[in-house]
Amino acid sequence: MNSIRLRPLSHLFFALFLTFAAVGNTSAQQVGAAPAVSKEGVTPGATAAAAPAAAAGATTGDAAAISAGDALFKGNCAQCHAVNEVVVGPALGGITKRRPMSWILPWVKNSSKVVASGDEYAVKLFNQYQKQQMPSFQLSDAEITSIVSYITSEEGKGSAQTAGGVTTDNQSKVDGKTDGGGAGATAGAGQYVDILLIVLVVVLIVLVVTLVIIANIMKDVLRGRKDLDGRDVEVLEQRFDFSKLYKAPAVRWIAGVVFVLVVLYESVQGVMAIGLSQGYQPTQPIAFSHKLHAGENQINCSYCHTSVYKSKSANIPSANICMNCHSQIKTESPEIKKIYRAIERKQPIQWVRIHNLPDLAYFNHSQHTQVGGIECQTCHGPIQNMEVVYQYSALTMGWCINCHRETPLNTKGNGYYDNLVKLHDASNNGVPFTVSSNGGTECSKCHY
Repeated sequence: MNSIRLRPLSHLFFALFLTFAAVGNTSAQQVGAAPAVSKEGVTPGATAAAAPAAAAGATTGDAAAISAGDALFKGNCAQCHAVNEVVVGPALGGITKRRPMSWILPWVKNSSKVVASGDEYAVKLFNQYQKQQMPSFQLSDAEITSIVSYITSEEGKGSAQTAGGVTTDNQSKVDGKTDGGGAGATAGAGQYVDILLIVLVVVLIVLVVTLVIIANIMKDVLRGRKDLDGRDVEVLEQRFDFSKLYKAPAVRWIAGVVFVLVVLYESVQGVMAIGLSQGYQPTQPIAFSHKLHAGENQINCSYCHTSVYKSKSANIPSANICMNCHSQIKTESPEIKKIYRAIERKQPIQWVRIHNLPDLAYFNHSQHTQVGGIECQTCHGPIQNMEVVYQYSALTMGWCINCHRETPLNTKGNGYYDNLVKLHDASNNGVPFTVSSNGGTECSKCHY
C-alpha cells in the first residue's frame, strides 16, 4: 500500500483566513464607500475631500460635505453661534450672501488679523458685538467650506435654541436620527457593513472550528493504521515548538529593536512635553465664573485686570475690586464670604496662576493689547464662556512666532512705518507687512 503523506493544516487555515479577509474588505468598500462622521465633532485637518471647491470659493451641497460640516459646526462653532439666531455671536444664516468665501476663509482662520487689516465689514462686526474677538481656528479651506455648506442647508429652518447652541430642528441629527438622506444614508450603509463583517467573522470561526475537528478525527483514524512508515508517524505526531520561536536570534533581535524604538519614542515625547501646560485648569480658592462675569454680565476684562492695557503684566484683581459690586450683591453667598474673610485678615486671595511663561522669555501685555490691538480671546480663547479658566493656547515659542509671521501690522496713519512699508512692498511682491517684517521674529525681541 502506498505511503500516506500528511500535510500541515495551517496552510489551509491561513488560505481561508486571507480569502474571507479579502471578501470582507471588498464588501466594505462597496457598501460603505461614503465616510461616516462622528457626532462628537471632527478634528481640524481631518476633512480634505472638498479642497478644490474651497480653493475656488464655492460651497458644496452634497450630503458628505453637509454631514462633515454639521460635525465641525457642533465641535467648533455651536458654543457661540446658531444658524438662524443670535447667540453670543451673530446668526450665520445667509453668510454667503453677505460675504464671499474669499472673506470667510481668512476670517475663520484668524479674525483678529482681518480686523487689524482695517476691513470695514470686519471692524463693524467686531464693534457691534462688544469687541469680543472670535478665536482663531486651525481649519483647512475644505473644512470651512463644509461648515458653510451645512449652514446653507440649515438656513430658514426652525431655530428654537437649546443648550450649547444646538437647535431643536437639528437635535435629531445630533442624536443620530435622520430623515433618510445625507448622513442618515451614510450611517445606514455603515450599519450594513458592520453586520456583513460580523457574519463573515462568525462563518470564518465556524469553518476553522469545523476544520480543527475534522483534522483531529483524521489524526485519530490515522493513528489506528498499521501500514504507516516512520516518516508518516513523525509528521502525524509533530508538535509546534514555541521555545524555538522565542529563542530564535532573529525574533530576539526584532523584539529588541522594537523595545528600543518604543523607549526612544516615549522619551522624546516626554522631553517635548516638558514645560507645556495647555489645558491646565486648576481649582481656584474661590469659585469665580468668567462665563457669568465676562459673558453674561459683559464686564470688560480691563475692569478687573486694570493694567492689561498699560503694563507688562495683566494684574490679578485685588479683593477691593470684587467689593465694588459684592458689597451689595450676593453678600450671603459662601464664595463671597471668602472675599470678606480675606479682607478682614488683610491677606490677598491665593489665586492659582494658570498662564506662566518661562523667565527667559519677555512678554509685554500692553504692547500686544494697546499697541497691537490684540483681543484677550486671541491668546486666552473664549474666556467669556469658561466657568473655570484653563490655558487655551500652547504659548510655545513656535506658537508665538507663527502669530508674528501671520499677523499684519496696522500701519495706517502712522508715518513711522511709511518708508518701511514701501521698502518691504518693493522687495516682497505684495506680501503683507507683518510683525515678522518689522523684526518680530528676531531672537532679541523676546530673549535679551
